[in-house]
Amino acid sequence: MDSCQSDSSAPSPEEAAIAVEQARVSVMYERLDTLRAQTEQRLIDAHLQERSGYAAIVERETRSYEHARRRAQLSSVEEGLCFGRIDISYGPDDTEARYVGRIGLRDTEHDTILVDWRAPAARPFYAATPSDPEGITRRRHLRVRSRRVFGLDDEVFDADGLSEGDRRQLVGEAALLASLHRGRTGRMADIVATIQAEQDRVIRAQLAGVLVVQGGPGTGKTVAALHRAAYLLYTHRRILERRGVLVVGPNPAFLRYVGNVLPSLGETDVVMRTVGELFPGVEATARDRHATAVLKGSPRMVDFVGAAVRDRQRSPLRALGEADLRVETDAGTLVVPADVCAHVLETTRNLKLPHNTARKYLVNTLLTELARAESQLLGRPATEEDLPHTGARLWHEAPVQQALDALWPDLTPQRVLRDLYADPEALALVGAEAGVAEAGSMARHPEAPWTVEDVPLLDEVAELLGQDDSLLRARQRQLDTEREEEVRYAQGVLDFTGLTEDPAEGLDAVTLAARHRDSGPNLTTADRAGADRTWSYGHVIVDEAQELSPMAWRAVMRRVPTRSLTVVGDVAQTGSAAGTSSWQGSLEEYAPGKVHVEHLRVNYRTPAPIMAVAADVLREAAPGQQIPESVREEGEPPRAVRLTGLGGLPALVDEERAAVGEGRIAVVTSDASLSETSAALPGAGRPGTGTDDELGDTVVVLTATESKGLEFDSVIVVRPEELLAQPRGANDLYVALTRATKRLTVAHEADLPGLLKRLEG
Repeated sequence: MDSCQSDSSAPSPEEAAIAVEQARVSVMYERLDTLRAQTEQRLIDAHLQERSGYAAIVERETRSYEHARRRAQLSSVEEGLCFGRIDISYGPDDTEARYVGRIGLRDTEHDTILVDWRAPAARPFYAATPSDPEGITRRRHLRVRSRRVFGLDDEVFDADGLSEGDRRQLVGEAALLASLHRGRTGRMADIVATIQAEQDRVIRAQLAGVLVVQGGPGTGKTVAALHRAAYLLYTHRRILERRGVLVVGPNPAFLRYVGNVLPSLGETDVVMRTVGELFPGVEATARDRHATAVLKGSPRMVDFVGAAVRDRQRSPLRALGEADLRVETDAGTLVVPADVCAHVLETTRNLKLPHNTARKYLVNTLLTELARAESQLLGRPATEEDLPHTGARLWHEAPVQQALDALWPDLTPQRVLRDLYADPEALALVGAEAGVAEAGSMARHPEAPWTVEDVPLLDEVAELLGQDDSLLRARQRQLDTEREEEVRYAQGVLDFTGLTEDPAEGLDAVTLAARHRDSGPNLTTADRAGADRTWSYGHVIVDEAQELSPMAWRAVMRRVPTRSLTVVGDVAQTGSAAGTSSWQGSLEEYAPGKVHVEHLRVNYRTPAPIMAVAADVLREAAPGQQIPESVREEGEPPRAVRLTGLGGLPALVDEERAAVGEGRIAVVTSDASLSETSAALPGAGRPGTGTDDELGDTVVVLTATESKGLEFDSVIVVRPEELLAQPRGANDLYVALTRATKRLTVAHEADLPGLLKRLEG
């Protein structure tokens, strides 16, 4: 009985591995706490140091600054302190476990317990690839939150170099690859070599140009692309840590999911966004109807958006109902003739400046004309020198501002689109000018939430609007003047104390002035880039890229003028009606001759029996695409179950729960049946809750779009006939079928579609 009890209570390989890593990580945090306490005490001591005279004051402030800087550094690494481990073999009985993190740490004996990721000793963690492992046998990614190790992922480079104990504790993808490597046939070793060679080409591809990673389900394209990001960040650190890397994913839940693969990417140099979040200040998750999505994603929207902005540049007749510009002021009614207004409007447009930048010229010119009109009204001679001053005075009168705003308003992208969508007459007018006859289909209430498809349009409008930076430049001139004064004062202090240009201290007037300036929190590259729509990234990774519309590609390309991209996807899984069907067709215009496609052809996650069912659907979804070769034969045969309504769905889920134990189950449904399916399974998880664990529930309900890039032990596909009825139905069904790693069940009410004939009987 005791032995049986012992066996049943033994920890799983992952639990045992987590326990080992938790012990190591706890030691690191204990050391971090000690260093923080020591630094805090040194800072207190420096503040309490009693000194008189300028030299002593400068010395005290210098010490205080250094200790405060060290305290801030130690505080900033609390989350993600340690994120990786590499095992290095020096011989049969000589191995080293080297931990990599956001900062370097030594214990009280001065032995290294954590290597700073920027140090040369950390290089193999980023540079090792299957074909060039750089001496390491295993690379492990640690997922740590609130000082707790909650997940691991292993990559094995030399399975023979691992001890039997280490081999038993392999987790994640490495456990599968190691099992393949130990297969009894030579074919398994060949497959592992193929996987390694394919992923190595992706990871080490050059920084310049557009690399497309085309791969079917289970080929590891996302993981390979993220490892490529880590490799590039390390290899091209000077470029990328200054400009940063943008990762674009299909939805927030997916970004959180992949963000756990490489925790080292998430803090300072990498911005992770969906297309719905590319425009700062907007977080769109709602989707338009398919027909509207196709329209908004069409290249025709470039002309449409241009027409929408021009529509807000109006003559007095259109804007105010009179041919002449008439404004009631304190001096009386001022009139600018219609022909003068028309000339000013045409000249302003011919400047070819962004709308808000050009507005400055129009406003100043018409203020001058209004000033001239006031002089004539009052019978006073007007000199050219007096007119600008009179115009500036008139600008402070509300009727003047209102009239000029009506002619050429200061606009935001949000205002342009909200006003346009809410005005059927304006939509028709703009649509007629741009040749978009169906523009009326975009009409909606002004308070409606932004959709994902709106975001590229907002970005397009922003390009046409620009901004009047007069106030910004005036503020910058003021700051420059203040800083020059601070530096002069600091130089006087250094001259008086005799510490001028001290090379040993590295102290000069500019440094001293900066130390005493309250400039607010130090922003990381990711902080600054994420808040700046015009930021130019050093590299961009687009995952599930087949979903991007032509307008979305325009928004992405604005953010990477160097055209350095890694594009990851599978055209066979395109579900968006506005998505791509050809990589060259979508990308060649942005980087002529610089688009290179790498194919990943080995599926090492989806069992062959499930993939055979999916292959029948793939031939319909994308006839020209090669079917990924599945190398796993194990798993239950996929099955079809007929339901009468969704009342039987809970029992089916319970059956799958019993079969997979602690495994995860996805119920994938059509858009039309999402609400009904969720109601039938009230305890199931749903994406969009905003929590880190929203996909960690044992059972989740997803649409085919929401399931992209994710995998589950068991998948139940509900009402496949409805999935096929969607605009790219065969593609959506293919996605749904290939999420399973162990078990697949198709729950249908109507007759089983012909594409799924393998499941009959």
